[in-house]
Amino acid sequence: MDAKKELLIKLQQDILLWQGFKPQAGASAERIGLGEIEQGFPGGVFPKRAIHEFITVLPEDAACSDGFIAGLLAVLMQDGAACVWVSTSRRLFPASLSTFNVEPERIIFMDVKTEKDALWITEEALKCEGLAAVVAELNNLSLIASRRLQLAVEQSGVTGFILRKDASKAASTVATARWKISPLPSDTGNGLPGLGFPRWQVELLKVRNGNPGSWVLEWAGENFAAVEKLTEQSVWPEKQKRQIG
Repeated sequence: MDAKKELLIKLQQDILLWQGFKPQAGASAERIGLGEIEQGFPGGVFPKRAIHEFITVLPEDAACSDGFIAGLLAVLMQDGAACVWVSTSRRLFPASLSTFNVEPERIIFMDVKTEKDALWITEEALKCEGLAAVVAELNNLSLIASRRLQLAVEQSGVTGFILRKDASKAASTVATARWKISPLPSDTGNGLPGLGFPRWQVELLKVRNGNPGSWVLEWAGENFAAVEKLTEQSVWPEKQKRQIG
């Protein structure tokens, strides 16, 4: 019985490793700067060899997801690697990436006409070991297509970010993690009118073998920072959110 249990544990560890969850090695464990959010993943480590899916039905959610992903890219691209960004209707202004310490010239933007072309380029880019990450804006993603993308990242070690506009079929993919990033009012810190750092409601809707949760996070100029508490006035009414964009 003990031998079977040990074999089962070893298989579970191997599966997690294939999915991009590296075993934690004390203080030397890799961190990506998400603080408590990383504890939601197995071993407390953000999975890099994995597909991360972002639900972006509303325009403001898409904009927030772009910013959040840019913050992640700032860490993933520290070693000088490039990133591919694929879309059929890109709204991102490349220069805005510098707000999140990402050099726009290191992002290869590929704007295509059809969803089929975008999916094909995404899969081929995810196979390129020299890339740090691939970001793809897709309306739909089938179960079979998501499996192909997951196999690609498991072999190459590249991190994949999929921004999905259609949430009705969100449960039909094999993404390792599913996120929803929503806007929150910024805080200037002195009570005066103005704009502070970008602030988001970060929801980890699904994480394989992990613990979903919800956090308030902001980009504090150089890195992510957790926001401990929000006042009632800080949360936007749903009606106001729907009117934006």
